[in-house]
Amino acid sequence: MIDYLVYDVFTEEAFGGNPLAVIPDASRLPEEHLQKIAREFNFSETTFVLPPEDTKHDAKVRIFTPTRELDFAGHPTVGTALALNGLGLVGTDMILELGVGPIPVKVEGTRAEFVTRVPLTIGHTASVDALAACLGLPSSAVRTDRHAPIDAGLGTNFTLMELQGPEALDQASPVIDAFRQAASDPGRLAILAYVRDGSRIEARMFAPLGGILEDPATGSAAAALVAHLGKLDRTSEAFEISQGVKMGRPSHISARVDVENGEPVAVTIAGNAVKVMEGRLTL
Repeated sequence: MIDYLVYDVFTEEAFGGNPLAVIPDASRLPEEHLQKIAREFNFSETTFVLPPEDTKHDAKVRIFTPTRELDFAGHPTVGTALALNGLGLVGTDMILELGVGPIPVKVEGTRAEFVTRVPLTIGHTASVDALAACLGLPSSAVRTDRHAPIDAGLGTNFTLMELQGPEALDQASPVIDAFRQAASDPGRLAILAYVRDGSRIEARMFAPLGGILEDPATGSAAAALVAHLGKLDRTSEAFEISQGVKMGRPSHISARVDVENGEPVAVTIAGNAVKVMEGRLTL
């Protein structure tokens, strides 16, 4: 039997944040079972911990959504680090091997912080009209004076779309057919809609074609967003991001981008997590 843990991530209270299933020792699991297990949990992500490929690192972590494997994701990195530290398998400073490469993580109590230096990638996405339709909104609800909707990521890409205000964000609701029409690659269109007030950001993330109707907390999307904002503002900045409120799973993500010569060079993501379940897979 294989042990597992479930953590709620980017929250200090159980039943908030984003649930994460962690398999602390996946070395005995057949490769073909990993995606099936992630689909069985049906959380936005499940992590499988394996021995590191480089002995100077602490562990290799593979991340799966219900439909595919990811090279990088934020709440699985935070939750897995806290789970491994809680089991006594790693110390408070660790290096986890992800698909994007080694990521350093620090743990203090129930809080973890990681830094990624993966370069920001930017591409084109669907039109304002098509993306607004994906969220059941009129095109006028999308704010474009600071930036048009853009595809951006630090290993996992998201469509970043600023809205005119909290009312538009609250009214957003995914429209599956519109997602299908707007997606150039089915299953990979993930929209982070947000409202910014200085250093405070309210966000919601939708990826229904990837099995995630709405995500309570998305650290990798937060990382992409702050990297993009740092590039736009050409300065290092710290942000506090709330997500999951509309879902009844309030989440809080602390994020910082370091900018040099107008380009983002590092992003730090931090948050708390609490263990809510543990059990065994009877495979």
